[in-house]
Amino acid sequence: MSSYCEVARDNNFHQVYHDSEYGFPLTTDAALFERLALEINQAGLSWLTILKKKEHFHRAFDGFDLDRVSAYGTREEERLLNDAGIIRNKLKVRAVIENARRLVVIREQHGSFVAWLDAHHPLDREQWRKLFKKTFVFTGGEIVNEFLMSTGYLSGAHNESCPIYHQISTLNPPWMRALPTQKPSMTPK
Repeated sequence: MSSYCEVARDNNFHQVYHDSEYGFPLTTDAALFERLALEINQAGLSWLTILKKKEHFHRAFDGFDLDRVSAYGTREEERLLNDAGIIRNKLKVRAVIENARRLVVIREQHGSFVAWLDAHHPLDREQWRKLFKKTFVFTGGEIVNEFLMSTGYLSGAHNESCPIYHQISTLNPPWMRALPTQKPSMTPK
C-alpha cells in the first residue's frame, strides 16, 4: 500500500496539502474546526474532492469562525444545502454546525479547542475515538484518526524518509511528545 507521501506526488492538490498542511500542528480554533469539518465532509468521498472544494468551504462557513457557525439557524443551513461549492449533505452540514456549538462549550470550559486536545493528549487511537464519539457528532474512527494525524496529534502523516516529516519534526508536534510505544499508521488519505 502506498503512503500519502507517495500518492501526493501525482496530484498538485494533494502535493500542496501534503507539503504545507498535512501533519503540521494547528493552534487556532478556526483552523482546527476547519480541519474537523473537512474530515467530516470527506466521509464516503475522496480527499481530492474535499481539497478542490476547500476554499468554498472556508467561504461558506464564514472562515470557520466558531461563534458565527454555532449561531447558524435554518436560513444558513438552507444556504449551505444549496451551495454547489461544498458537499450538500444535510447530515454533514448539520454535524458541522452542531460541532461548532459543542466547540463553543469546550472553549468556555478549556479556553480553546487546542487546550482541550492538549488536556487529553496523549491518548491512543481507541481512546481518542471514544472521546470524540462522546464529545462530537459524525466523528467515526477514520474521521478521528485523520483529524488527529493531520493536526499533529497522532503520528503517521508522513514517512520518516519524507522531507516534510523532518520539517514537521522541528515543530515538535504533540505526537512527538507522546508515549514512545505509539506506532505510526501509514494509511493514505
